[in-house]
Amino acid sequence: MIDVINSAAQKPSVGVAQVIRRTSPRKRLLGWIRAVAIIVVTLVMVFPLFWMLLASFKQNVDITNPDVFFFAPTVQNYINVLFANNFLRYGFNSLVIAAAATLIALIIGLPAAYAVSKYKMKSVSGFILLARVIPGISLLIPWYYIFAQIGLVGSFRALIITHIFVSLPLIVAIMSSFFEGMSTELEEAGQIDGLTVAGTFLRITLRLAIPGVATSAILSFIFSWNNFLFALILSGKNTTTLPAALYQFISYLGVDWGGLMAASVVITVPVMIVTIFLQKYIVAGLTAGATKG
Repeated sequence: MIDVINSAAQKPSVGVAQVIRRTSPRKRLLGWIRAVAIIVVTLVMVFPLFWMLLASFKQNVDITNPDVFFFAPTVQNYINVLFANNFLRYGFNSLVIAAAATLIALIIGLPAAYAVSKYKMKSVSGFILLARVIPGISLLIPWYYIFAQIGLVGSFRALIITHIFVSLPLIVAIMSSFFEGMSTELEEAGQIDGLTVAGTFLRITLRLAIPGVATSAILSFIFSWNNFLFALILSGKNTTTLPAALYQFISYLGVDWGGLMAASVVITVPVMIVTIFLQKYIVAGLTAGATKG
């Protein structure tokens, strides 16, 4: 009897071992494929940045040299960019425009997103997102005409308004889905205690939505910082932003590749730093609305 029980107890373990032996090679293969895919995608994404960083320390003669890794490095490109080409001023302009556009878009977009989610206004949300679908270049001519008529071409206000147009739909899209995924129990409890809808939003919902607010603010700032087209057409001598300033290194006589690469690094590094250190907040904010409650 004991032998029968032991035999029966051993059969499931043998079956499990057989299953493991059958599935382990497949899992290992899938693991290798996943690892190779990650490495390939990473190399594709990182190599242009690596090449840009190397080229920023080269002279123009070295950039056209097929020998990529062996050259005499120089920091003259960065000296020219930061001091001779007034890039510190352009960086200040980009910071002011991106920060102002993000702040105003948050002030307008957060209540709008809350209203869209609370009152189930899906059609309004789709209409707002339409602004992200329309090519920005199709709006430049009417914008330029309107701003020229009221004397705003070349001003900070014109650039901030156009950047709000880019940031606002993004904030509404992120925050409306975020608010929909939040539990309504605390809001109902606040209203029972006498809070109005606006009071509930400001004192309860908005505090709980800090991860989503941080995510939308970071992405809005990055999009505004990197915006090139609007700044190229609507900026003036005193309001040029960093992306538009890249044109200084391109002329009819040639392209200053070293200066262009150094300027690109100067533009890219702040965004990369923000993304690296705040990526956990971005991921948390984007995924927090995926579950209800």
